[in-house]
Amino acid sequence: MARIGAAMVLAAVMSLGCMASVLAADLAEVRQRGVLRHLGVPYANFVSGSGDGLDVDLIRGFAASLGVRYEYVPADWDTIAQDLLGTRLKVTGSAVKLLEATPVRGDLIANGFTILPWREKVFMFSEPVFPSQIWLVALAESKVRPIKPTGSVDRDIAVTKGLMKGKSVLALEKTCLDPALYKLSETGARVVCFKGKLNELAPALLKKEAEMTILDFPDALIALEKWPGRFKVVGPISRKQMMGVAFPMDAVKLHAAFNRFLDKSKRDGSYLKIVKRYYPSSVRYFPDFFTGNDHRPQ
Repeated sequence: MARIGAAMVLAAVMSLGCMASVLAADLAEVRQRGVLRHLGVPYANFVSGSGDGLDVDLIRGFAASLGVRYEYVPADWDTIAQDLLGTRLKVTGSAVKLLEATPVRGDLIANGFTILPWREKVFMFSEPVFPSQIWLVALAESKVRPIKPTGSVDRDIAVTKGLMKGKSVLALEKTCLDPALYKLSETGARVVCFKGKLNELAPALLKKEAEMTILDFPDALIALEKWPGRFKVVGPISRKQMMGVAFPMDAVKLHAAFNRFLDKSKRDGSYLKIVKRYYPSSVRYFPDFFTGNDHRPQ
């Protein structure tokens, strides 16, 4: 059924694209144009907004490998999907509805883009670029204590969610921190849908706009390093997740070229050099991913 649903979405995207001539370019078109357009939202250490970041360095290297110029195209979370696909989307949980056609502004998305079920219905993802997980984070002075690992991720998630009851918890809709993805409404928590940006959640918690927040692993890592002693990780809210580069479903050759580039970068050490520049402590948390033994969610 999942394959049928994904195929129907793809067919609808192709139909809209043909009607409006809005589909993004594949490898031949990128080379002919001489520019690779990187759609990104400033987030964590993936896209800094100042011309660098893990994904910026990675995609700039990919552009160089293709012999084309790199171009960063600023986007925001509300419209980045349509900027790549050329059609506006309405997302409800894991369901996706295709709406009217829109202009295509880029060739790929890379900004710590989590591989979520609904996104897999409309995007073709690269091999995993970075590991992630959703954590529940509280201020250090909170009376809520971090859980003791049980040896089972699912049990750890259940215990962590149990600590949310009656507490105010920040989340952010239409992102990897959308409360609907993790059924936070069923925990008894008072979910506060934050109106700012992803990288503003930790500062909002410092301002005590809620008692807790959910954060993904990369952003939590930055918060722990930027404000030492101010936060504590209570426990996991999700199983392990993966982040990847998103391509339109019809950009088959561009997608394959990136996977070859990524594999080469991992084998020659240049990928790990980029990781250590922007997330030096990440290897300690997910050693199997960075040694090449575990590139898929649990």
